[in-house]
Amino acid sequence: MDEKKHARFEGRLVFVGFGSIGQGTLPLILRHIDMPRERISILTADDRGQKEAAEYGIKFVINPITRENVQQVLKPMLGKGDFLLNLSVDVSSPVLIEYCMQNGVFYLDTCIEPWHGMYTDGSLSLANRSNYGLREEALKVGRKYPKAATVVLTHGANPGLISHWVKQGMVNVARDVAGGDVKIPKTREEWGRLAMKLGIKVIHCAERDTQVAEPRKQRNEFANTWSVDGFVSEGRQPAELGWGTHEKHFPHDGKRHDFGCDSAIYLTRPGMSVRVRSWTPDEGPYHGFLITHGEAISIADYFTLKEKGKAIYRPTCHYAYHPCDDAVLSNHEMGGKNWIAQPNYRILMDEIFEGVDELGALLMGHPKGAYWFGSRLSIGQSRKLAAFNNATSLQVVAGVLGAMIWALENPDRGVVEPDEMDYRRVLDIADPYLGDIVGKYSDWTPLKDRGWLFEEDVDKTDPWQFKNFRVV
Repeated sequence: MDEKKHARFEGRLVFVGFGSIGQGTLPLILRHIDMPRERISILTADDRGQKEAAEYGIKFVINPITRENVQQVLKPMLGKGDFLLNLSVDVSSPVLIEYCMQNGVFYLDTCIEPWHGMYTDGSLSLANRSNYGLREEALKVGRKYPKAATVVLTHGANPGLISHWVKQGMVNVARDVAGGDVKIPKTREEWGRLAMKLGIKVIHCAERDTQVAEPRKQRNEFANTWSVDGFVSEGRQPAELGWGTHEKHFPHDGKRHDFGCDSAIYLTRPGMSVRVRSWTPDEGPYHGFLITHGEAISIADYFTLKEKGKAIYRPTCHYAYHPCDDAVLSNHEMGGKNWIAQPNYRILMDEIFEGVDELGALLMGHPKGAYWFGSRLSIGQSRKLAAFNNATSLQVVAGVLGAMIWALENPDRGVVEPDEMDYRRVLDIADPYLGDIVGKYSDWTPLKDRGWLFEEDVDKTDPWQFKNFRVV
């Protein structure tokens, strides 16, 4: 494997949280960022990952961050020019971001987290428990410190790499439609114009995970190929999606927000209970869960075009996630308990014996129908590429690595979302860890093969309406 150092970093690096993604990220940072390992510390709430940290001689501190001790814990560990890599759950991302922006500290996370318990706090409105609300809170903090050290919001695989695959996928479609080279957009406005010109109506983050482990999922256990804490938390949030300007059928349980950018809506159901139709090259058509994710909101917002303050173009965008089969069974079991999580969690890692994670951007509505662009990474490939990883975690870790290096190369950008970054620079760093990079066209639509078994209420005038994706 290439050991090229992409960046030199002389500050201190603090991991907050060291679960499956943190453990997988550490070897790649040491491989590709030139920095002494004695300047790396791990700050976490329990002893998970302690053995893996010890293998590399990394300082490991068990000291959970709470509302009351943020300053006390972070001040001795992080100052100007240092880097906070937030891979935790149940620690407020906006609070950590404000600390970093006040003190000249670089920051990166893979999702925007609230304090423990807020996802399921019935006293809070659903809007405040949504990723839309959390994103608006983080962006508000960023607006207070426009020239601060770079803070990268939500950059793993999805959110993160998915935003760059959307752009590369658009460029590929544009070239194929035009029959030659196209001008690469440089601004947000130009990207929106390209998407509108191509006629892209819907963007899915389309993922099918086929990894299989032995032993299989047990009763009263939630098994998954990445953080169970993270998946259960986001799965119980309201289902969310970027809401396109072409949509004619508003969901019966859909709600709009009365604040912020207005790029997304939410359903008054947990995402784990909502299924949508989607497509990937290997799997073909499948049912995925409409799990809320930051990319559904930021991508829809980024490509929005407005005239006189009114949106004239925006694609519908959402996650369509079919996790590994054991996670599907786990979700089914939890749903039967009215979304009360199982007492036992297990992250599938060393026990996986086969399978692939197929993750990419599915662009639909353009002249060539549907186009999927992304990563097809097998468990065998991931084990050859990096320690402490499976196919799912390595896709996230590759996104973390690419975004960290981009942040070090762009040190004073303040708060930045994946959609605002140099997509080619990040992908050039991440691609060696993503297995096969695949782009494939399809004639699939959500209406294909519908209605042969039972008559269905679908809108046959336009296959790209959200009504045609929903499975109730």
